[in-house]
Amino acid sequence: MTSPNPKPTRSTSGTSTEPARKKPLKVALVEDQPKVRESWAQLINSFPDFVCVCSCKTGEEALRLIPEAQPDVVLMDIFLPRMSGIECTVRLKAVLPHTQIVILTAMDDQELVFMALEAGADGYLLKRTKPADLRTALLDVLGGGAPMTSQIARRVIESFRRKAQTRDESARLSVREEQILLLLSQGYSNKLIASKLELSVDTVCSHLKHVFTKLHVTSRTEAVVRYMASKAPDQRPDVLP
Repeated sequence: MTSPNPKPTRSTSGTSTEPARKKPLKVALVEDQPKVRESWAQLINSFPDFVCVCSCKTGEEALRLIPEAQPDVVLMDIFLPRMSGIECTVRLKAVLPHTQIVILTAMDDQELVFMALEAGADGYLLKRTKPADLRTALLDVLGGGAPMTSQIARRVIESFRRKAQTRDESARLSVREEQILLLLSQGYSNKLIASKLELSVDTVCSHLKHVFTKLHVTSRTEAVVRYMASKAPDQRPDVLP
């Protein structure tokens, strides 16, 4: 008589022949509010196919811990102390180009969200997203999708129309200006850039003014974002020219 609940068969070596359970997909969190960070981590761990492998409270901590954790996707708060989520996204993408980064924001600020997408983010979610929708969005972005609103999608389409012009503008940067932008993207201050390139701080500031004019930007972060967005992934520099 056959048992109604047969045990898994084993090979002669003692190993079960049942198919191995698929490893859960790894998620990293970057969120400065402790209660929010803990809540999101618990939520992610409640999904059967995801696990939170890294939880960071600052961009600086994220840059130290996330590359070692090698997550499949990063949920990135856009408003962080000192280093913004936008700048952190630029720098993480430089070392983890295939890791998906989804921006988390409490407010649907289209300008900031669009800057984050230009910086390399693969989508964005509002913090009030329902649990089931979060899981769907994570699966979507890991499947090649890009969770975002239709308004932001429209701006992304419009941005493609400006790509040629932006690439022309970045092509007019001098080698020295590109060196400074690369160091900026790696978190160097003006003083450290001056020391590394054997320039005066005033000279670095002068180069940055020229960069701002050429790229039509007004801040360091925006300059880095615009420059990196103008480069195809395989053209983005990772060492000084």
